[in-house]
Amino acid sequence: MASLSVTSIQTNLHWEDKAANLAMLSRKIDSLRGRIEVVILPEMFSTGFSMNPAGLAETMEGPTVEWMKEIALQKKIILTGSIIIEENGLYFNRLLWVQPDGRTGYYNKRHLFAFAGEDQHYTAGNKRLIASVKGWKVNLQVCYDLRFPVWTRQNISSYQPENTPEYDVLVYVANWPEKRNTAWKTLLQARAIENQCYVVGVNRVGNDGNNIYHSGDSMIVDPLGNIIYQQADKEDIFTHVLEKEKLEEVRAKFPFWKDADRFVIVPDYKEENTDE
Repeated sequence: MASLSVTSIQTNLHWEDKAANLAMLSRKIDSLRGRIEVVILPEMFSTGFSMNPAGLAETMEGPTVEWMKEIALQKKIILTGSIIIEENGLYFNRLLWVQPDGRTGYYNKRHLFAFAGEDQHYTAGNKRLIASVKGWKVNLQVCYDLRFPVWTRQNISSYQPENTPEYDVLVYVANWPEKRNTAWKTLLQARAIENQCYVVGVNRVGNDGNNIYHSGDSMIVDPLGNIIYQQADKEDIFTHVLEKEKLEEVRAKFPFWKDADRFVIVPDYKEENTDE
């Protein structure tokens, strides 16, 4: 059974300074050694969690996406993290999954953080992205999505082979403030336990442009909810090899996923009635 190497980069970010952030992250990624396969950056890694999309947004042909493709190609890695994207006059907090051959998948953050006004500046997504790599299925999510378990719940349905779980790894990229880090840490473990999967949470550290402090607390959690890795209050790069054999062993020994409720996520009224 194939294993999968994941690398989390917990870093401070230069507020609304793309050039400085990309230069900094280039140095960090270039320093990586050993077996590196998937590299995960925080939410809005090129700008910080900014409510200024009009001044910062790029298209999918913009310099940050091109930078991600160049890094993925040079290092022969998959690179993922979210940035601000403009498309058809709308702004998205978009997580990108960039492969070495340039192929790029994306996920638009579903749950916008109204407490900070994100819903006033960005458009919510309505489709999940479950990427595939080396036989692993990776569900990609952004920050506030963590508080909403239905959106990430394993959906064991007839279209899955032998009614197996939809995915094996759940990834959250974030700018999650230190004041609410108890929720961050608790919910990362909860998502691993209830979905019987690995969970990787990658958060930023340090103060942002609004003087909001982020403690990081990036974590890797195993399918039983045990913490493999956690780091608070400093920049850190951590690589861990996820073992498919351990995942399958947990699911076979404790087949709780088989008893899960079947469900369908129905788009909300506004999505179904676009003329309203």
